[in-house]
Amino acid sequence: MPRRLFATPLYEAELAAEQLLAELAHSIRSLAEDDAAGRRWSREHHYAGYTSYASLNDLPKRDPAFADLARMLGRHAVTFADECAFELARKPRLDSIWVNLLKASGRHAGHIHPHSIISGTLYVEVPKGSGAIRFEDPRQPLMMAAPQRAKHAPEELQPFVAVEPRPGLLLMWESWLRHEVVPGTGRGERLSVSFNFA
Repeated sequence: MPRRLFATPLYEAELAAEQLLAELAHSIRSLAEDDAAGRRWSREHHYAGYTSYASLNDLPKRDPAFADLARMLGRHAVTFADECAFELARKPRLDSIWVNLLKASGRHAGHIHPHSIISGTLYVEVPKGSGAIRFEDPRQPLMMAAPQRAKHAPEELQPFVAVEPRPGLLLMWESWLRHEVVPGTGRGERLSVSFNFA
């Protein structure tokens, strides 16, 4: 049996907090209506919907639902940091948090989150047919003549791994891990909250 080298964990948890999810959904829709700067940024950057990514940086101070969420995320980030065996001088600190209201056919191109150690997403509302989040093996640019992986290869050997979103699903990963949102096929708006810890 070969040794498995250089693995990166993907943290998954289910937030059984229906009331909080409902409050977050209401807040996301309110922000999408009221945040003119965020709507303008989304339009200028061809984001298919609305994101507060570039406009609001104080959601936990603005809204009690986000303050509650920030506390929950902090506990999960500590657990994930332990699972990653990070040697940290302090607990991970929530560095940024933003909301996303993405139309069903919308996508978000592959990217990383520099200057952070942990990134993640909480799915709030997920219509049927919403696009998955897809993680990319960071060795891709180095593989040159490497052959394709068999379709039945274990997940840990696949060059891309997609996770289907569902309400209450919390994902966390190391911030250098490249990821994207693939276009969905359904109708409706996918609501999520994304964040970084430093």
